[in-house]
Amino acid sequence: MQEFLDKIKAEISSTVAIDFDGVLHQYSEGFKDGTIYDKPAENTKDALKYLSSKYDLVIFTCRANPERPLVNGKTGSQLIWDWLEEWKLAQYITKVTHIKPRALFYIDDKGITFHSWAQVIFEMNRTEDLAKKDLTKY
Repeated sequence: MQEFLDKIKAEISSTVAIDFDGVLHQYSEGFKDGTIYDKPAENTKDALKYLSSKYDLVIFTCRANPERPLVNGKTGSQLIWDWLEEWKLAQYITKVTHIKPRALFYIDDKGITFHSWAQVIFEMNRTEDLAKKDLTKY
């Protein structure tokens, strides 16, 4: 059991999970046709370079779900790796997955940090109009 716990602790302390759309990929027009069409968000390369010197960077995205249909004959993971190569970012990424990895940090444009349910509901109510407006991209 201790060996398993040590493995989990090592994974958590060395991994940062990063969402793809809206974080790395600008995603200015939303889903569209499933292609990855936009450029990286501002300062992405510098941030990945810095973070990868300290952590294993894992892209955590629903695009990587193997149940999603192919786009131009490729899986979502393949499209992401192609995009990373195109923008010279692949060297900073350890893995692309749709399964939530153990991580020290999760970087996501739609996340709410949990402190209490009252705080979560407050933040959701405060930002609900912005979130609904954001859905027009889909």
